Amino acid sequence: MLSLIVFLPLGAAAVLAVLPAIPDRAARWTWVAVALADLALVGVVLAGYESPAEGGLAYEERLRWIPSVGSSYHVGVDGLSLPLVALTAVVFLACAVYALREDRRPRVQAALFLFLQSVCLGVFVAQDLILFFLFFDLSIVGMYFVIAGWGHGNAARSALKFFLYTFLGSLALLLGFIGLYLAAEPHTFDIPELVAAAPLADNPGVGGLVLAAILLGLAIKTPTVPFHTWLPPAHTDAPAIGSAVLAAVLLKLGTYGFVRIAMPALPDAWQAWAWVLITIGVVSVVYGALVALAQTDVKRMIAYTSVNHMGYVVLGVGAAGLVGSAAAREVAVTGAVTQMVSHGLITGALFLLAGVLQERAGTYEMAEYGGLAEPAPRYAALFAVAAFASLGLPAFTGFIAEFQIFAGSIGTTAAAALALPGILITAALFLRALQRLLTGPPQGRAVGFADVGVREGLPIGGLLALALLFGIIPWPLLDLITPGAETVVDLVSR
Repeated sequence: MLSLIVFLPLGAAAVLAVLPAIPDRAARWTWVAVALADLALVGVVLAGYESPAEGGLAYEERLRWIPSVGSSYHVGVDGLSLPLVALTAVVFLACAVYALREDRRPRVQAALFLFLQSVCLGVFVAQDLILFFLFFDLSIVGMYFVIAGWGHGNAARSALKFFLYTFLGSLALLLGFIGLYLAAEPHTFDIPELVAAAPLADNPGVGGLVLAAILLGLAIKTPTVPFHTWLPPAHTDAPAIGSAVLAAVLLKLGTYGFVRIAMPALPDAWQAWAWVLITIGVVSVVYGALVALAQTDVKRMIAYTSVNHMGYVVLGVGAAGLVGSAAAREVAVTGAVTQMVSHGLITGALFLLAGVLQERAGTYEMAEYGGLAEPAPRYAALFAVAAFASLGLPAFTGFIAEFQIFAGSIGTTAAAALALPGILITAALFLRALQRLLTGPPQGRAVGFADVGVREGLPIGGLLALALLFGIIPWPLLDLITPGAETVVDLVSR
């Protein structure tokens, strides 16, 4: 079942790529149909999912692949990965619907995004380090072509910076994976086997170096301060659907690596580095919010809020490495995974909304607009909802996630409270953006601004509706995540 979910989009991408005679309209609707079918398959998996025994996997598949180095095609899901698989399917479907009127090489674009969907899903189901790295690296290639091929502004430079920066991180990640492989007896790249063995538990020096390499690779992808500098230009110059996928899904490849690989496979090193991670998390939260507050470009502002929101995730997983209440650490990790899902839904919607500005008026500068609520009331309503969701208003998933992160983190160390001002600053920057863009009489490029239609409103509204649904009724999502979080905390504490 998991292989079908992963490779269905890839098969469709191959068909679109090798059949140039496919009409543009057919290519667009093929993308929507395949994304919808993949989401339906994920729904079947969710409906039949039962939380496995501690450390176990559901829907597990394993085939011989590279036996000479102990690597296999091994896939499976648990409460940590399945929510991100579902998020990926939802976000790519939203982007497929949003792009129905794309007139720049729509067949190639559909093939490229279906390829990206496959490799992102592959990362979340991979249970082998080489398989994980293969999908992880291919996601960089796919996003490079998205930015370079359909971006605007200085897209070529931004795409190159994105590729070189994140590819450097993937090389560091590979070095860390090789260190885990060499330390294991017998040598293996299988993630569950490495987690069970904790191969560097008795060698803190080498374990710290291996963790440093893995953390560097994942921190660049996340990104955290100070490895975030590739993110704002990549977002600013990427197309709307490219930014939505980059923020909602690709950034999660880094944070997911923390809970899937780094924490459980290197528990002693994770505990030793916990304070470093908490510090980076706090700095990312506050710095990301402050720099976002200084932006006049709405898309760069949203990009820096991603640094802020991913800082919460790092704070939560860092708290899991401290000695303290196991219950508090479990809450922090549950909140971190919930934040991954929440950020994907809300920030994906925000980037699609920013894309509407670019399509209508050709600029993201907030000073160019004013009074959008009058000519575009539907756009104003969606933007206001997305802004309040992103600043952590109760009734949205952001509040559920951040509340758990702070409750769990402060329950292990009071130093986590230093990140609290980030919430206030985020509220200020979004309220300021709302005032600049939406309120007052129409002026500048807001005059004659066309309101969002079904093609744009349906995917944006759908993402926000899910953020609202799981904010009001969070228990289905939390019941899915909590057993996996408990397992990870137990492994770190062993």
